[in-house]
Amino acid sequence: MVSPKVRITVLAAVLAGLIATVVICRAENFTDLKPSPQALEWQDLEFGVLIHFGPNTFLGKEWGDGTASPSTFNPTQFDAGQWMTAIKSAGVRYVVMVAKHHDGFCLWPTNQTEYSVKSSSWKNGQGDVVGEVAAAARKHGLKLGIYLSPWDRHERRYANSAEYDNYYLAEMDELIQHYGELVEWWLDGAGGAGHVYNFSRYIEELRTYQPDTLVFADMALFDYGDIRWVGNEDGRIPYENWNVIDRHGFLRWRPAEADTPLRKGHWFWSANAEDTIKSVGELLAVYDNTVGRGGQLMLGVAPDTRGLLPDTDVKRLEEFGAALRERYGQNLVTKENGRPSPGAAAAFDGDPDTFWSAPKGSHHASIEVDFPKKITFDRSMTMEWLNDGQHVEHYRIEVWNGKAWSVVVDGNAIGHKKIDSFQPTTASRIRLNILGSTREAHIREFQVFRSSKRPADVD
Repeated sequence: MVSPKVRITVLAAVLAGLIATVVICRAENFTDLKPSPQALEWQDLEFGVLIHFGPNTFLGKEWGDGTASPSTFNPTQFDAGQWMTAIKSAGVRYVVMVAKHHDGFCLWPTNQTEYSVKSSSWKNGQGDVVGEVAAAARKHGLKLGIYLSPWDRHERRYANSAEYDNYYLAEMDELIQHYGELVEWWLDGAGGAGHVYNFSRYIEELRTYQPDTLVFADMALFDYGDIRWVGNEDGRIPYENWNVIDRHGFLRWRPAEADTPLRKGHWFWSANAEDTIKSVGELLAVYDNTVGRGGQLMLGVAPDTRGLLPDTDVKRLEEFGAALRERYGQNLVTKENGRPSPGAAAAFDGDPDTFWSAPKGSHHASIEVDFPKKITFDRSMTMEWLNDGQHVEHYRIEVWNGKAWSVVVDGNAIGHKKIDSFQPTTASRIRLNILGSTREAHIREFQVFRSSKRPADVD
């Protein structure tokens, strides 16, 4: 007869084996990871702006040291509505306001320090930049995010990590509890002087009051971020863009956000930076190399000492928006009455809320569209339905030349959105040929366009 002690030992071993089997079977790999509903919604926003404004604006600096008097901040014509009108004209869908930069000056009347707008002469200390930006953004249909710099070059408590954590959390609480729903929280990794932050507490506090907010952070803060820094401030994703990232064997769904200022090298306004504003052609290239590579574009804009976006910046944003609409506003599939292959209409209907699915379990499939007459096109836009994960690993865009399919594009990752540019091509049959996918592919949209100007022709 087996003793009770032996039975317990055997049962424990069996259970341990079963648990190990379950863990092994459920082990994550790149193709298993799926985005959260919040991540999907954020990726659909595609284009945001990051707004820098504060004492640095009046001092002509990029990084303040925290010694500037609060009286330095005194915009004479502050108008957040003017910012939002200009921003929205470019096609932007969300704004991230720098509530506190590294100098420690707070753009809302915080109760945690006197180093804020309440100690400035602007509106006799009764102003609230964050509040006015939040109201103007929502009035214009734009979602709001907040940047609160962990690095603080003014606050004396910064020298004591525990005290400063409490200070930062108190500031955070004011912002996450009093300014409405936030779509993004920016954790800038700049500076620090060896300071150790309790990021776990920061994120726990954020999740308590803003559970749907996504956190931007660089890869060093891998455990805390939902969005990753692209790795440069040039406005480009220079690599195949996969949403799942591996760091030390730990996998996360972390889409890329590419930040770049409207004025080259200047996040804050400067009187000496008028000739640094990006051209429309440069901005279009930025868009194609960020949004068009499955990432998010975060364009930096900066009000001047009046508290207004400069006229040149307003005009450039309007021109940029018009150029985007001209380039991508006429989908030739719908305009030229393209006829999708049977069962594939959802990929060609111009509606990203519908999608086509390849046969279940397949790793290769294709869809095509026929036109009543030949069309000429030089760009394509493909969107993958990511609810089930990112699966396409190799695709081609091909045209029928009368005898065989001719390759126009040979690519790898699609992800949220992939824009391909090529020499003008004329055909009446176009095919999206998915040569390799980890499981059946899902395509939200396949569109083609004819640019009125090639990139080199745009000023």
